Amino acid sequence: MDVDDSAPRGGGEPPRIRRLEESVVNRIAAGEVIQRPSSAVKELVENSIDAGASTVSVAVKDGGLKLIQVSDDGHGIRFEDLPILCERHTTSKLSAYEDLQTIKSMGFRGEALASMTYVGHVTVTTITEGQLHGYRVSYRDGVMENDPKPCAAVKGTQVMVENLFYNMAARRKTLQNSNDDYPKIVDFISRFAVHHINVNFSCRKHGANRADVHSASTSSRLDAIRNVYGVSVVRDLMEIEVSDENAVDGIFTMDGFISNANYVAKKTTMILFINDRLVDCTSLKRAIEFVYSAILPQASKPFIYMSINLPREHVDVNIHPTKKEVSLLNQEHIIETIKDAIEEKLMNSNTTRIFQTQTVNSSALAQANTQKEKGTDVSTATGAKSQKIPVSQMVRTDPLDPSGRLHTYWHGQSSNLEKKSDLVSVRNVVRSRRNPKDAGDLSSRHELLTEIDSNLHPGLLDIVKNCTYVGVADEVFALIQHNTRLYLVNVINVSKELMYQQALCRFGNFNAIQLSEPAPLRELLTMALKDDESMRDENDKEKLEIAEVNTEILKENAEMINEYFSIHIDQGGNLTRLPVVLDQYTPDMDRLPEFILTLGNDVTWDVEKECFRTAAAAIGNFYALHPPILPNPSGNGIQLYKKNKDQMASGEHADNDLTSTEEDDVDQELLAEAEATWAQREWTIQHVLFPSMRLFLKPPKSMATDGTFVQVASLEKLYKIFERC
Repeated sequence: MDVDDSAPRGGGEPPRIRRLEESVVNRIAAGEVIQRPSSAVKELVENSIDAGASTVSVAVKDGGLKLIQVSDDGHGIRFEDLPILCERHTTSKLSAYEDLQTIKSMGFRGEALASMTYVGHVTVTTITEGQLHGYRVSYRDGVMENDPKPCAAVKGTQVMVENLFYNMAARRKTLQNSNDDYPKIVDFISRFAVHHINVNFSCRKHGANRADVHSASTSSRLDAIRNVYGVSVVRDLMEIEVSDENAVDGIFTMDGFISNANYVAKKTTMILFINDRLVDCTSLKRAIEFVYSAILPQASKPFIYMSINLPREHVDVNIHPTKKEVSLLNQEHIIETIKDAIEEKLMNSNTTRIFQTQTVNSSALAQANTQKEKGTDVSTATGAKSQKIPVSQMVRTDPLDPSGRLHTYWHGQSSNLEKKSDLVSVRNVVRSRRNPKDAGDLSSRHELLTEIDSNLHPGLLDIVKNCTYVGVADEVFALIQHNTRLYLVNVINVSKELMYQQALCRFGNFNAIQLSEPAPLRELLTMALKDDESMRDENDKEKLEIAEVNTEILKENAEMINEYFSIHIDQGGNLTRLPVVLDQYTPDMDRLPEFILTLGNDVTWDVEKECFRTAAAAIGNFYALHPPILPNPSGNGIQLYKKNKDQMASGEHADNDLTSTEEDDVDQELLAEAEATWAQREWTIQHVLFPSMRLFLKPPKSMATDGTFVQVASLEKLYKIFERC
């Protein structure tokens, strides 16, 4: 309820108190919970951790205002829970107020997702263990916009928040005029990556080549800090542990890492987790800075990571709208104990100081002085009057601008690609660290990567890097524009080559797709042999023998293909895991039997280099974007889904085309499945394949002559034709 401020405040009647509408209340509450894009990212990442995820990926566009996408491989969301998922105060974390005293999860109010739906457009894609497919559903103002739709999905949940604060003009304008919120998001993910060492985290700008945070699970906290913040930070850290089991003042333990006297930084970095909850504590931070002020130079600040554990009933987590602060029992005593321990640690270690020196590059200095003496002005060199470009040679679209895409006019959708921006300011603080296994150092794998580089076609590389996606042409080809030329691109060929190259690049460092149920190799091989036309003449007994032989071959090499390619086969001969070759992409599982047969038959297991080449080629063929097995229902393809196909084949009803497409004659269930499959493929081509191709593909020279890239139009030639008319 609120007071009517418009009423007179003099001697008249008192203002009336009115009950606010529920939509107004919800929007006000949403603005308090989701204060900025980084708040939404923090809530979603905490939900992923609560879901038991081992991998969390974050993609952000325009600082989170245009897009926030958080994907995990947690336990997913039940289908029956989807209708109330985004209603306010719906949660799986607690059922009674007393549960707050022993709460273990980071979320508990059930407000975050609901708040996001009141200030943005939320889409959730999820799949739980044992389901054959996932579900995708959109939410607005706390309710579903439509019924959940079946879709292909990777294990876990993906939450996508678009157009954040679209209905809060003042908030959106403030955020657009302020500094980009992306560094805050990177900082949040970096802190989570340091503490949750058993979770793989990645954070990148949508469409960016490399992640700004890329941490792999590790058993060492120091390794986690090194992966995120770099070697220069780790070399000046000391481990610290504090334990206070005084029953009078409370029980707590603290462990972490603090910087020594050699560490130099302009800003304090304090990562504080209390009972595994990322929080801020201003009083503790000031106490620690006071201790360091007597040891560090005046302009230098410390680096601190602390994990404090207390009995859960001693922590009140429900004191802040965004849960960034908590209240502790005997807080003053805890701070004083930690402060004394840090002071003692620093006094015992403050015996030596190390100063880093850098050699001056005399040649660079001499070159700079020479240019200064000559008075060279760069702006003068580049300031020449630009020549007017003929209209027949003007590029009509930008590769990073979505205006040239067919989907822009069909559906009003914007591209998932965003203009690349300078990440230097972020990367100076948070460095992207790769953590390849020892397997990545094999010479055979490096030779194969060198072959890819030496066989690169520079012209095609320029087309791939700077093309604009136009649309799908047919089942095999897609249209792209490069400068003033239009090309047809064979989707199957480029996706196969991309997957092959990615299999070698991610060699020994794959994430994994966990199958809902183990798949017996013998059954998969038997299915593949029955569909293999070259095996039609063989009887069932011979096919079973071939399946048995290939099963044994794969079991013998199971350890190797699991270590290098994350293809896990258990001792019983069951396939349980497949590699993630491209993030957010799952291969067509209908082609799994063919893939297993190819691994058994076509991989050269005895020669290391050929083994890696043929195994990567098999993975590339399996993960390539082949047309779905179900025929394309668009156009005349709908005839293939008629229930009376036999009558149609015999010529009946040939004189009445209208009745042949009536709903009663069409298998609606099969048609809906086909339409969803083909729509998913088209979406994957635009939003997964082509952005990944632009970032990672190194097109070989053979693609210039084998019909993979075919020029179909040129603006210059079209102008010549028009000039003749």
